[in-house]
Amino acid sequence: MRAMANERLRRAIQQAGLRLEDVAEHVEIDVKTVERWITKGRLPHARNRVRAARLLHIDELDLWPEVAESRGGRGASDGELVRLYPHRGAVPRDCWYELLEATREQFDVLVHAGLFLPDGRSDLAALVRRKAEDGVNVRLVYGDPDCDPVAVRGAEEGIGDGLAARIRLALVYMREAFDEPNVSVRLHATTLYNSIYRYDDELLINTHAYGVPAGQSPVLHLRRFPGGRLFDHYAASFERVWESSRPLVEAPAELVA
Repeated sequence: MRAMANERLRRAIQQAGLRLEDVAEHVEIDVKTVERWITKGRLPHARNRVRAARLLHIDELDLWPEVAESRGGRGASDGELVRLYPHRGAVPRDCWYELLEATREQFDVLVHAGLFLPDGRSDLAALVRRKAEDGVNVRLVYGDPDCDPVAVRGAEEGIGDGLAARIRLALVYMREAFDEPNVSVRLHATTLYNSIYRYDDELLINTHAYGVPAGQSPVLHLRRFPGGRLFDHYAASFERVWESSRPLVEAPAELVA
């Protein structure tokens, strides 16, 4: 089984404007040890975890959720939860894209439109294409703009045909990535209970609530953790929708017409 890199720790060091050498000096260890914390996902000794977390001004469990079981009897599934955001706007804007930059194997998206992603980064399609060219397997599943569940969701949210229009617009924005061999695009006609964004062993789950847009609902940030069930639960849900969806055959421009 391959070692899982600790991208969370890597990002925290970068965001703090520090180098691996700075962390090693503060914790009083060899820089190679810090490298192994990141590249091999090694769990530091308790003293070293505390000192590193204080240097980075971040909670220890955000860097190493696997220690959660030893705190108050929390279970494995608790260790999967990196953070709970009260609504999608509370997720740091760059988080969606930094996770993608760090992805090495699998990038999956299950949404109706997910228009906030290309709206937030105009070069998103180019970034997805580049990741696919680098070997990342990309699967994008959008709502079928002509299906009944999309019409129902639009009515429930009070935007009518607006949801279908948002889907068509998202397809146009992302079409630059669609002809890359490692990018597969499908349309689904399911009741979308959650929007799912998978970055290797990390998931962002945007929950849905009746009558309100997804952007107003909570987001779970999960990380695969030995013995946990949440990551696999949502990953399996994505696979079921993927299997029931159909390939996008129309050109995105035609969908807008």
